Amino acid sequence: MTTRTTTGVSHYHVQKTRRAKFLEDWRQNHRDVVTADSVVMHDSERGSRVGVYVGVDGDRPTRTMDALVHEFDPGTTTTIHRHSWDAMVLVVAGWGWTEIDGEQIEWGPGDSLHIPAWAWHRSGNDGTTTARYLTFSSEPMLDTMGMSVLDDAGHTPFTELPRRPNYTSQLPGDDPYARRVRRLGREQQTRRAGRLHTSWDDLELINTPRGTRTTFLLDRAIGYQASGITMAMFEIGPGRGQSMHRHPGEAWLYVLDGSGHTYLGTEPEGGTEHPWKKGDLIIVDHFLWHQHFNDDPEKTAKVVRIHMFDSLLETMRALCDPLVLFEEPPTHIRDRQAGDPLTIQWPALERPTWP
Repeated sequence: MTTRTTTGVSHYHVQKTRRAKFLEDWRQNHRDVVTADSVVMHDSERGSRVGVYVGVDGDRPTRTMDALVHEFDPGTTTTIHRHSWDAMVLVVAGWGWTEIDGEQIEWGPGDSLHIPAWAWHRSGNDGTTTARYLTFSSEPMLDTMGMSVLDDAGHTPFTELPRRPNYTSQLPGDDPYARRVRRLGREQQTRRAGRLHTSWDDLELINTPRGTRTTFLLDRAIGYQASGITMAMFEIGPGRGQSMHRHPGEAWLYVLDGSGHTYLGTEPEGGTEHPWKKGDLIIVDHFLWHQHFNDDPEKTAKVVRIHMFDSLLETMRALCDPLVLFEEPPTHIRDRQAGDPLTIQWPALERPTWP
């Protein structure tokens, strides 16, 4: 007996329909700014409250990263869990701790942490006020490949839990399999030795040609070994703006402090402006020209930029070469837009507050 597998129509029609539907759904769910007051907080089984800025679980689909916010009441200790993706943490209020594979890290407002893939972790609040942090994870990217796995172990002590997946680091020979074993072994050794915490007290902001001063929060340049998500903070002077540029992929900007607006457009002129304030998430996508402005004439604005630069965009650059995937105006136009950051009286850094 002969069995035939068929879709009923050609693969051309199937793929064309599927691609069209994907783009239609994607465009319908696109946001330019997700405001803090539009994020609904929910009690969770972990013992904390959770809200979704961007992510499928909050009915705001995304492809490479998600953005969630978590709140911990005094006395809270969450369940311990692990997952196949990694996550970045940005603390915006309160004092607490996060245990990562048995190591307890104390944190406060403005601190950032990296939770590696498959690392057991839980968080707690031993203080007297509510603690709040955001997480940015690579779960959506792994989900597209069917590789998202989550394991919750309740309140089991770390010593009773299995460790991260084993790996083979050495194998003799020069055949392709042996070379792969050693290559992946070296990669795991490097990633499992990466940095986990950046304290706000250790930050040093440096002036840039784009009219701002900036610092890395989480990046391989300062010792982190993440999946590609990077976090950097930039500060815009009172009444000033950052120079314009554009790039593909999902880039998000969390407003840590201040208020202003962002220009978004397919061309450097004729686009739209979107207001934002403290606690909002600015969504930059679709290879749009964008420029961020601080509308306060007296105070600076602090914005944390998150994107999948190292992995996704570097891969896109290789695949799309010679197409230029990062553009900014010629130097003389950039400098005119940005102004001279040396003329700004930058204030002393103070830890952020919420609300």
